[in-house]
Amino acid sequence: MKSEKYNAPQTEQKWQQEWEATKLYRSVIDETKPKHYAMTMYPYPSGDLHMGHWYAMAPSDVRARWMRMKGYNVLFPMGFDSFGLPAENAAIKRGIPPKKWTYANIERMRVQLRSMGTMFDWEREIITSDPRYYKWTQWFFRKLYDMGLAYKKLSPVDFCPNCNTTLAREQVWGDDRHCERCNTPVIKKDLNQWYFKITDYADELLDYSDLNWPERVQIMQTNWIGRSVGAEVVFTTEVGNHPLPVFTTRPDTLWGATFMVMAPEHPLVAELTTDEQRAEVETYIDVATRQTEIDRLSTEQDKTGVFIGAYAINPVNQARIPIWIADYVLMTYGTGAIMAVPCGDERDFAFAQKYDLPIPVVVAPKDWDGQPLSETYAEPGTLVNSGPFDGYPTIGKYELEEWTPELAEKYGLPAELTAETEGVRAVIAWLEKEGIGKGDVTYRLRDWLISRQRYWGCPIPMVDCPSCGIVPIIYQDLPVELPDNVEFTPTGESPLKTTAEFKEVDCPQCGGQAERETDTMDTFMCSSWYQYAYMDPNWKADVPITANDTPFNPTEGAYWLPVDQYTGGIEHATMHLLYTRFFTKTMHDMGIINVTEPMDSLFNQGIILGGDREKMSKSQGNVVAPDDLVQEFGADAVRGYLMFGFRWHQGGPWDSNGIVGIQRFLERAYDLVTTTQDGSGEVADGVIRELRRKQHQAVRRISNDIEGFTFNTMVAGLMEYTNALTAIRNKHKAVTGHAAWSEAIQTFVLLMAPGFPHIAEEMWQAIGQEYSVHQQDWPTWDDEVAKEDVIEIAIQINGKVRAKVELPTDISREDAEAKALAAEGVEKFIDGKTVRKVIYVPGRLVNIVAK
Repeated sequence: MKSEKYNAPQTEQKWQQEWEATKLYRSVIDETKPKHYAMTMYPYPSGDLHMGHWYAMAPSDVRARWMRMKGYNVLFPMGFDSFGLPAENAAIKRGIPPKKWTYANIERMRVQLRSMGTMFDWEREIITSDPRYYKWTQWFFRKLYDMGLAYKKLSPVDFCPNCNTTLAREQVWGDDRHCERCNTPVIKKDLNQWYFKITDYADELLDYSDLNWPERVQIMQTNWIGRSVGAEVVFTTEVGNHPLPVFTTRPDTLWGATFMVMAPEHPLVAELTTDEQRAEVETYIDVATRQTEIDRLSTEQDKTGVFIGAYAINPVNQARIPIWIADYVLMTYGTGAIMAVPCGDERDFAFAQKYDLPIPVVVAPKDWDGQPLSETYAEPGTLVNSGPFDGYPTIGKYELEEWTPELAEKYGLPAELTAETEGVRAVIAWLEKEGIGKGDVTYRLRDWLISRQRYWGCPIPMVDCPSCGIVPIIYQDLPVELPDNVEFTPTGESPLKTTAEFKEVDCPQCGGQAERETDTMDTFMCSSWYQYAYMDPNWKADVPITANDTPFNPTEGAYWLPVDQYTGGIEHATMHLLYTRFFTKTMHDMGIINVTEPMDSLFNQGIILGGDREKMSKSQGNVVAPDDLVQEFGADAVRGYLMFGFRWHQGGPWDSNGIVGIQRFLERAYDLVTTTQDGSGEVADGVIRELRRKQHQAVRRISNDIEGFTFNTMVAGLMEYTNALTAIRNKHKAVTGHAAWSEAIQTFVLLMAPGFPHIAEEMWQAIGQEYSVHQQDWPTWDDEVAKEDVIEIAIQINGKVRAKVELPTDISREDAEAKALAAEGVEKFIDGKTVRKVIYVPGRLVNIVAK
């Protein structure tokens, strides 16, 4: 008998209410089960959820559900990254307090997230703008300060002179770098700001041995940290005898340094610049300092510079070399000054050619003819024009243990080299002996600037006292709460600077009048530890805390931590994912946790694009809201299309028309499970064997697909299993009365449960099973049962497919070859020829070689 048509919106609402009422997804400690802590990156509540959010969360939910059915005790929490600039901008534009705007968005997003049918444990919800949360964010600041890892220093920020305020990176628009509000050109301005010494952990952050993270993320972090091994060498200025330390990875090329280049911001530039060059230098500095670091370091940008009129002395040969400034040298990397060796560096070579500077050869390639080189040479070679080191072999970027006889032959150098006989290492030893340099390691990574001149962020728990200097707020007085009654100015300047009841405070140390820090923290601070907050969002919420406290419930933490599976976008590789590793390592050093990495495994999903094939975002105006589609087709259909329509690690452009195909599949699935037929009569053993084979094949395939995050093929496998069951039922109606059919249908519903939780629950009830399908064990498979009885293989004759034949899977080589030769259609292709060889590739093909 035909079942009633499936009503997705009505059914989904019913089961969501039931799940909530029965606390189906509440995660509690259960020592009898292995734990699985699954996390997906939480959203910023800047408005309604869009398909980009669903694309990240729905497949993550599938995997968490699957792990639960496999017998794991699963924690899958959710929260809101609720501090940040968008809320503050909304307050200015709409006249709405950021808190009101943010929490209204959270209310809407909660409803939308629940409509997705996810198994989030909502009793663990965190909101980073809640004082119960940022009390601990401030505790972390205090602990890092106590450890000597937080400090304050002057540093440049983007500043709008018209609005009289600093700007975040997103507020600086265009190639001319103008203010988004008033179009005024942005300038750099030095401000006293707070930093975390993440550089102290650079080497630890380069160790990925305890992580199962994508290689791409590891490479991105490695490049971002940018560890360079070389030497620091001290040049001096001709006038004033100022030391100019430079770092180089190629100290063996020091004799080829023909000029120096300083960052335009270098503090010595003003003093060293001659009067004749001053106007040109100041103009260049003004232009260079308004560029982004990305622009300044771009290999595509034309290299420019200005001679400042001063000279430096090369310490290895006392050569007098000119000092230039150029935008491709940054104060934030190394010492802010470089020695330029044009024969070995492409930028220096182009610069020297442009400004007619000398380009002597100091590393000669194999078979060098003694003439100037037409391009740079940075490979291994022989040192020339290098004083006492002429004739030394130098292997450049290679480590001694990497040097092989094959490389030696390629570059015409000795195969056996030591630290005493190889150029780079010998020069470093000589520099140290002469007292003009030393071996050194530098990093591209810079300390983490956490100050934000904004209101809607976590307050920094510090005060500035005229008598005592910078003083931290005592732990027991945390949190320092944001005031609600503030007034925003049209310029966007933080109202904390003008709110007396917040700014004016007694010094915690001497009791005198002091000023509270009015900067707030970078929002990445909040997300660097949020996986720990999920342990208990109300942990010590209403009691004073101390330096010796733990920022999470230790009982919960001992069971659930660390995170087993994390999912999110790769765009966070060098910020959030690096910062959370840094935090976990500092927590280990605090003695709070016994692990050094925050998440064991990481998977990066791709990006869902709008109809314009751009990344879906509110700022682009190309978002697709899921609410209407859920109302029309149901959440399961939307989830299904997000999985089926894309490879999860890649993403792609959204097309709402694709949901119709998933809707039809769900209707066929529901019909298959709920339609009853007369199942009387005999059923051949071969039919039952085929039914069981399809069942075990489906379990194996879908298990492997979920394990590998290939959700598109998971859905395809469910579709194929639906078609296979339907075909068997239609051809052999009596099979529906057999116990094997009931087992196959139950298995089918279980396989549907992670991806399509609502319809699976409905079908589970329809076949008379006890609530809930999501509390059942995941089905298993037997490879022997899943194995095909016969397979179709191709018959090639002289490399071309000429026929096909069905063979038993366990056929011998001799029998396979004989059947291939006897197969219909083969004889005409070998007629008159001699069969020289028959090659059988089991399970794939038979190749007949006939001449």
